[in-house]
Amino acid sequence: MATRAHDLDARSVAADQAARQTLRSLERLLAPRDFTVRLWNGDALGPSPGRESRFVLVLAHPASLLRMFWPPGEFSAAEAFVRGDWDVEGDLVAALSLRDRLHVGPRELLEIGRLAAALLHGSSPIHRRDARPSSGDLRARAARLRGAKHGLRRDAAAIRHHYDVGNDFYALWLDERMVYSCAYFTRPDATLDEAQEAKLELVCRKLRLAPGDRLLDIGCGWGGLVTWAAERHGASALGVTLSAPQAALARERIAARGLAGRCRVELTDYRGLLGERFDKIVSVGMVEHVGVAQLPSYFHRASALLRPGGLFLNHGIAPAVPRDDGLKSRLFREGRFLERYVFPDGELPFLHETAAAAVAAGLELRDLESLREHYALTLRHWIARLERRRTEAERAVGAAAYRIWRLYLAGAAADFERATNTVFQALYAKPDGGRSGLPLTREDLYASPLLPRGAR
Repeated sequence: MATRAHDLDARSVAADQAARQTLRSLERLLAPRDFTVRLWNGDALGPSPGRESRFVLVLAHPASLLRMFWPPGEFSAAEAFVRGDWDVEGDLVAALSLRDRLHVGPRELLEIGRLAAALLHGSSPIHRRDARPSSGDLRARAARLRGAKHGLRRDAAAIRHHYDVGNDFYALWLDERMVYSCAYFTRPDATLDEAQEAKLELVCRKLRLAPGDRLLDIGCGWGGLVTWAAERHGASALGVTLSAPQAALARERIAARGLAGRCRVELTDYRGLLGERFDKIVSVGMVEHVGVAQLPSYFHRASALLRPGGLFLNHGIAPAVPRDDGLKSRLFREGRFLERYVFPDGELPFLHETAAAAVAAGLELRDLESLREHYALTLRHWIARLERRRTEAERAVGAAAYRIWRLYLAGAAADFERATNTVFQALYAKPDGGRSGLPLTREDLYASPLLPRGAR
């Protein structure tokens, strides 16, 4: 027993030394450092001389770096975060921006491989297997989808995986109306509730909603837009969703507002709306679930549901840089974490891909607006609200799900802040004999404030 204890102590010392050696090597890859590293024994390594610390990178144990970097890639680092092998105190968005400073070429890949080998050799079996804080069963959060990709059943399962985490969980960090998409900040200091209501109003104005218009909201979430359209613009609104908890809460909120005669939410796929015709159609944050190959079908269905002279507003996230399908992207398994734990089967189509599919379906692109900075602000609000409600969130969904969503929101914010992703609103018309029915200018959208200060 004494010999075994001595061996374990020796391996722990070796693990400690290997981890510190790795940190010194990472200094070269991340210099100059503008953050603090706190080690498992409480020691802290401050920022480089002349730099202020933007956040604290917390390493839970000597094997933290091994779990972060082996196998090399974002997926390993993300899973290690969810398991609690490492954490960030302070600005997690800033911490994730370190991805931009890790310019990984052949030499850096060799360096990371060498460091991982040293960590693997130095870590004890205990560190490799058990020495980490518990954060729940990560495997239970993995998506398990079956069937043809983007078939009706599989799409419904993918939506349920993301949205059926629970209404109570989303209510902790979304705005009062539970609008789960990019807000619109008419001023930087607007509250999240004000910004989301301004977005709802902007959407309705772009659609030129008028009393009596039939509106379809594809992927309506918790019904925030359909209730706004009915209350503020007199529309007759139908929202569709594939999430049963969303539909149930949306119906409760519609009834509570006395709007049952003017709007409703159905648990159904938009592809099943046969024989219906609408004056206006909106899709906010849903095109990301469609799949690039299915874009023609998506826009043809929307066009078929839209009467001649009608308008369709498509609001969606798109890449702002070319797709990287090269060796580095494959080696580092970029996007795999979101695919497995957050948005299974999700795809971000380029703007030109959605526009081409829409035009081929007989729609005319009339207006386009980027809201990239607005989404970065929205995500900052969501992260701050989620972190403030951590105890309640972990009680509602468990520590693993809380950390998955914290990492996902912060990663998304970093992508919008560094212009890797963007989000756009594209307004399409279905010409009626060449007539769009739109005014000659856009001044009517902003002729009066989108939302008077204090309006609810």
